[in-house]
Amino acid sequence: QVILAESGGGSVQAGRSLRLSCTASGHLRSGYCLGWFRQAHGKARETVATLYTGGGADYYDESVKGRFTVSHDDPSNTLYLQMNDLIPEDTAVYYCAAAYGTQCRNFRPVYWGQGTQVTVSS
Repeated sequence: QVILAESGGGSVQAGRSLRLSCTASGHLRSGYCLGWFRQAHGKARETVATLYTGGGADYYDESVKGRFTVSHDDPSNTLYLQMNDLIPEDTAVYYCAAAYGTQCRNFRPVYWGQGTQVTVSS
C-alpha cells in the first residue's frame, strides 16, 4: 500500500507562484513513476508532469512547459511541483499519483493522493 499526501494548494492571482508537495509513504520499492495530474471543474483529468524516481527526463504537458517544474527528493520521498507564472486556466484540483514502472511519460496511476485545490484569479 502506498499513501500519497499533497499540500501547498491555495488561491493566488495570475502571474504568481505556488509550490505543491506530495509525500509518499508505505511499502515503496526503489524506482517508480510519480506524477501530477489535475482536473478542472467539468473537465477530464489531465496529466501535468511526470517523472521516474530512478532518473531520466521529466515529462510536461504542453500547457505548462516553461512554467512548471517537477522534482523529487529521494531521501524524504517527496514530489514537488513548482508552478510559476500561473494563469486562470491552471485552476483545478491537483492530484499526486504513483505507479511502479519505468516508462513514466504516460503512466497509468495506481495510487492517488486526495487532491489539493489551486485557484488562479485574473
